[in-house]
Amino acid sequence: MLAKMLAPAFARRGVHYGWAVAAATFLVMLATAAAMGMPGVLIRPLSAEFGWSTGDISGALALRLVLYGAMAPFAAALLQRHGLRATVLAAMLLIVAGLGLATRMTALWQLWLCWGLLVGLGTGMTAMVLGATVATRWFTARRGLVVGMLTASSATGALAFLPLAAWLAAHDGWRMALLPAILACLAAGALMLLFGRDHPGELGLPAFGERIANPPPPRAAGAARLALGTLAEAGRVPSFWLLFFTFFVCGLSTNGLVGTHFIPLCQDFGMAEVAAASVLAMMGAFDFVGTIGSGILSDRFDGRRLLFAYYGLRGLSLLALPFSTFSVYGLTIFAVFYGLDWIATVPPTVRLSAQLFGRERAALVFGWVFAGHQLGAAVAALGGGVSRDLLSSYVPAFMASGAFCLLAALAALAVRPGSAVPRRPAAGGAAAPA
Repeated sequence: MLAKMLAPAFARRGVHYGWAVAAATFLVMLATAAAMGMPGVLIRPLSAEFGWSTGDISGALALRLVLYGAMAPFAAALLQRHGLRATVLAAMLLIVAGLGLATRMTALWQLWLCWGLLVGLGTGMTAMVLGATVATRWFTARRGLVVGMLTASSATGALAFLPLAAWLAAHDGWRMALLPAILACLAAGALMLLFGRDHPGELGLPAFGERIANPPPPRAAGAARLALGTLAEAGRVPSFWLLFFTFFVCGLSTNGLVGTHFIPLCQDFGMAEVAAASVLAMMGAFDFVGTIGSGILSDRFDGRRLLFAYYGLRGLSLLALPFSTFSVYGLTIFAVFYGLDWIATVPPTVRLSAQLFGRERAALVFGWVFAGHQLGAAVAALGGGVSRDLLSSYVPAFMASGAFCLLAALAALAVRPGSAVPRRPAAGGAAAPA
């Protein structure tokens, strides 16, 4: 009801209502990413209170990352089946329940249940496929910019809350450090319920950049069947697996490794926890700029060349990290270069997915590609903990991640956007535009 009242008012001022939906989505992804990133500052406090090893804690965090990615293609299907607001509401309830119950946990299996299962499922339902779905449904023009903005919110949310969480953990205990993420999820969920809409056709609007308003597509039946059928179809295309591999490496080198183990790595080299969290927040600030810039570039340039540059620069920065001085000043250069590239890979990957499989299937295909991202993140989260326990150092894990980034840079050049299976006809009988 509120959206139907506001859309004409926006139109009279020359503003498409898609920007309001994008803004609500931005806040949802910001809040859920904050919940996703909390454990990075809590590994040491949990270990100190309960006596759990880094490997023990990393196992639960790896489950969270696996579910975060495994849910992505099914989340895209749920968005088609049940709509934007219902899916977001269910996700927020799962996240808040997971974080809230975590404050009462006393055993390791409860960590697996709260942060592994509940937070993993909830954040997976509002992962980057949510942004991809909103961008492809509501925008034809400026789609790359919107994907960049929503992607930036995801990475920035994971990093921007960390200094506050680290300060709360140090002064009031790790349980209080969860409160900002809980409040952010509740507020963002309420805003999505008020302002979110599933499709511009529900308001009689065309997508931004188009002239004709199309009716919303029929609700998809059988979310699981739709998601698995899309995988079977996309799996016949070699370029899909190349994108899957590059995004596996993206997860291996970002939230799985740096997002989870960067603060403990810095502490191993004598850096204070709050200072290390501030460096991560600095990366988030530069990531916001870099990912939006990547969205603009992906509207204009070949996504394969952009991915080659992004993965190559990321790999070199990770290989150089162990040779820094591990002070705030010494890590500034790393924070700038790595931050600009944190997840700048998403806009060109979403665009390549649309070029390969068409607009209507782009979010589903990207969901499976994103599952590869989180599989890589889980490998890095667990591998980093094992490296620390067995070798007394995180450095081998960071060096291996940098080497994989260089391989991903070469794999990106081998993607062939014209090699996909024929697109399914849209409702009107013509192929859906990319």
